[in-house]
Amino acid sequence: MKSFLRESLGLGANRAGGMLAAVCASALMMNVALAVEIDSSAEYAFITDFQSGKVLMDKNADAQMKPASMAKIMTVFIVFQRIKDGSLSLEDTFLVSEKAWRKGGSKTFIEVGKQVSVRNLLNGVIVQSGNDAAIALAEGISGTEDGFADEMNFTAQKLGMKNTIFKNSTGWPDPEQFTTARDLNILATALIRDFPVDEFPELYPMFAKTSFAYNGIDQPNRNPLVYGTVGADGLKTGHTEESGYGLVGSARRNDQRVVMVLNGMDSKKQRSSESRRLMDLIFREFKHYRLYGAEQTVDQANVWLGTAQKVDLVFAEDLDLVLSREERRKMKVSL
Repeated sequence: MKSFLRESLGLGANRAGGMLAAVCASALMMNVALAVEIDSSAEYAFITDFQSGKVLMDKNADAQMKPASMAKIMTVFIVFQRIKDGSLSLEDTFLVSEKAWRKGGSKTFIEVGKQVSVRNLLNGVIVQSGNDAAIALAEGISGTEDGFADEMNFTAQKLGMKNTIFKNSTGWPDPEQFTTARDLNILATALIRDFPVDEFPELYPMFAKTSFAYNGIDQPNRNPLVYGTVGADGLKTGHTEESGYGLVGSARRNDQRVVMVLNGMDSKKQRSSESRRLMDLIFREFKHYRLYGAEQTVDQANVWLGTAQKVDLVFAEDLDLVLSREERRKMKVSL
């Protein structure tokens, strides 16, 4: 907590006698209780506060695991990037190859030889988890799925996903493909951060849709959080025999957003109940607390040979902390 404060704390000096005094401010020091212990039936779990990045739960966060269809978040991220930089639009179309059409597993039921819009392909990947739609996007952008996997890995490295290797656009089992719960959290956080809804209202909200119909076939979203969990608006489930059942989820309540990664569960039922339980528990246990506001005077410093005897010490930005109820109750602040 102390190191977090030193990174986040911005103390500045206001104008005194027409001059901007340069002062050295003492750091605010805080003594808090240890964070609450939370466990999960998931084999892997990593949960963070979106705004601060504070880790709220960590269980095998850096252990290698298989991403399954949660790898499709990277496929979507790259498409979103293309839309953001203007090289692609939702109305552009990609040709469906035989490879995409023949791919097994979850399907959007796109047809070989047809042109399908990026909008429909994205909905197919995000809502229906369509492997065929993911491959169509990968081939449309990079020419081949292997070429797209190279871009996925390049993007992962740029984001700081240090323990991830992608081999395909779908998460289809591959012995050389792996990730970690921490890395998937980094990816989900970047996607929410880089494509804010007020700038790109048609992108991230796709994740909150409860169903999508294409080619006369209506399929439900596999993410259990979007069916009644307060504030839930994403992101993606995954399942293979080697990975178990997993979920990358996010929810926002008031001014607080939580990003959750779970994997290695035994069934859809367990994934549903555990993700809902943990999301509600995290929001009950952890809250945002504003200790000081921007421009709020914390103390005064003596000025030597200045135009005023003292200068106010103020915060350059709001000081918000994410604390458990126990941390907040036992926290002591001193200057």
